Amino acid sequence: MGNTRRGRQNINTLLVVLIGFCVLAIIEIVYGQAQMKVERERLALEEQNTQTVAELKEEWRKLQEGSSVVTAQSEPAPAASEGESEPARVVEQPKKQESKKQQPEDETAKTEEDDRNYDMQIVILGDSIMDGDRTESGAADIIGEQLNAKIYNMSMGGTTAALLPNEQYNFSTWNSRCLLGVVNAIVGNINPDIFEGYAAGEVLKTCDFSKTDYFIIEYGVNDFLTGQIPNSRYLEGGDTLAVDGTHTYTGALDDAISRLKSSFPDAGILVIGPHYCQVFNGGTFVGDGYSLDYGYGPLITFSRGAGYVAEQHREEGVLFFNAFEESGIDADTADDYLSDGVHMTPLGARVYAEFAAGIIRRDFMPEE
Repeated sequence: MGNTRRGRQNINTLLVVLIGFCVLAIIEIVYGQAQMKVERERLALEEQNTQTVAELKEEWRKLQEGSSVVTAQSEPAPAASEGESEPARVVEQPKKQESKKQQPEDETAKTEEDDRNYDMQIVILGDSIMDGDRTESGAADIIGEQLNAKIYNMSMGGTTAALLPNEQYNFSTWNSRCLLGVVNAIVGNINPDIFEGYAAGEVLKTCDFSKTDYFIIEYGVNDFLTGQIPNSRYLEGGDTLAVDGTHTYTGALDDAISRLKSSFPDAGILVIGPHYCQVFNGGTFVGDGYSLDYGYGPLITFSRGAGYVAEQHREEGVLFFNAFEESGIDADTADDYLSDGVHMTPLGARVYAEFAAGIIRRDFMPEE
């Protein structure tokens, strides 16, 4: 009897173990099926996402091919202190694949711009002060806004008024983009190909300079900072430097004004002297327009030199903007008006441009 009882107990234990294995097997099968279902759903979702991404990439590609404007963060304007920085170039944008419906609208907008009833035409010759910001917050655009003027901006960052020591005043071999180069291209003395690819080159092709009411000449900071261009040939005490006048700041201004007035006698000219600047070496203050001297006097003497030249041509309709002492840009306002000690903030550009525009307005409409 004892053996029979033990045998039954062993059988019951075996049945329990077998049942446990069966239950575990069923659980594993059910879990495995659930896992397979989850994996199938994951793969289906992944395939759907891949297809969606591919569709988005294709749509983006089509949008890029059909766009006429490429928006990119513009690089900072070249620092005037560098002297050799390249002026802004005109970058040709990809042609837009327009629908027939879009074309008439664009042509209408262009026609409206061309037919706008401007009060005057102004041609600007200058450096990065006028070239660095060609948006509505830049000085050139603000002058146009203030005077309802059609602006032709031939400014080029990093340029000087005068020829550099290694540059010659020879029309047949001319290669300088300084003020004298721009003026001689305007009056037809030199080959304008040296301006190809620059904003000035585009203006030379499109502007009728005979319709110009005012030329604005704005140079001086780079002439000073190069340390290679004297303010004038004439020194205190009666001595004279052994250089040609066109290799000096005031001599270049005088030559440019004379050539413009000879070709366009009815056009007014506004000479803008260099404004107050501060120079830094990294974060260290080096000096300002009153104290810093690279060998030919501080910047304020260049400003006064520009005023002297303008005064010599005053009877010919030449005006002067003493930006150094009258614009409101000085040591007290430099933090607000200057972005790097030389170039202007939007606020500084507005103060500067409104003052310049006021001089032209009073000359153009003296009755007001």
